[in-house]
Amino acid sequence: MTAKIKPSKGAPYARILGVGGYRPHRVVPNEEILKHIDSSDEWIRSRSGIATRHWAGPDETVATMSVEAGGKAIAAAGLTPEQIGGVIVATVSHFKQTPAVATEIAHLLGTGKPAAFDVSAGCAGFGYGLTLAKGMVTDGTAEYVLVIGVERLSDLTDLEDRSTAFLFGDGAGAVVVGPSKEPAMGPTVWGSEGDKSETITQTLPWDVYRDQKADEVRFPALTQEGQAVFRWAVFEMAKVAQQALDEAGVSPQDLDVFIPHQANMRIIDSMVKTLDLPEHVTVARDVETTGNTSAASIPLAMERLLATGQAKSGDTALVIGFGAGLVYAATVVTLP
Repeated sequence: MTAKIKPSKGAPYARILGVGGYRPHRVVPNEEILKHIDSSDEWIRSRSGIATRHWAGPDETVATMSVEAGGKAIAAAGLTPEQIGGVIVATVSHFKQTPAVATEIAHLLGTGKPAAFDVSAGCAGFGYGLTLAKGMVTDGTAEYVLVIGVERLSDLTDLEDRSTAFLFGDGAGAVVVGPSKEPAMGPTVWGSEGDKSETITQTLPWDVYRDQKADEVRFPALTQEGQAVFRWAVFEMAKVAQQALDEAGVSPQDLDVFIPHQANMRIIDSMVKTLDLPEHVTVARDVETTGNTSAASIPLAMERLLATGQAKSGDTALVIGFGAGLVYAATVVTLP
């Protein structure tokens, strides 16, 4: 006799309930980057739109930055840590293969015994985590899920690489996803193009340090084929963004806010033009003062827009992340 499995009893819908962010204290202007590469402030700004970025100090670890951002998100949602049933951390810069840093963060936040795991999906990691959190809430396996995007990319930056030295920053952004009585998170359009995986990659695998003496090889860093990534992001990701709008039943005219991954100002501006977004749509351009923080960039940009009043609670926002893999994730959400 086949046993009958009870159906899940989750919420009918899910929504973002609160957001929090943490930027390291140290602000690094382009002038400091120029000590290591032959370039200029004008060139960096024209190529990327970046003027400054934040770099973490010794005490600003992946875990401590996440605790700061996560605690703010939980408080903004009007919850206590004990109510969090899941902790998802998107990062590529936690250097321990195991255990997942999410377990440490969950403990430090005082959340009890939530499901806790890391997601490695590069700059699309936050979008992946957001989608998983939505599924947990609607499936009923957790009532409230904390999603954190966090990076210490300064640890993976080659300061002598003229094409990447100025790009990366550190920080953590977090949101709490919980139950909703009405749709507040659209379907996610996500995927990967593994044939392009070498366009953004780590220069060396970690096992090089097992096989060779550390002083014989340079510490691994991030590297990318800038032009190939730029073309892919501008042309292909605009299509993905439009698909996410279509799946959510939302037109560009219905949008209030556009929060793309903060990789490059030229990419952002090109996507705005290709999508033909109306002038009333607020566009996140946090990259100018924060740099590219990979998985942290979307929640950090979201937090800043809300904190500065450029966006408000209830606004309809299109978010899209894209990066190493190459991977991507886009969805339409109602801001908390």
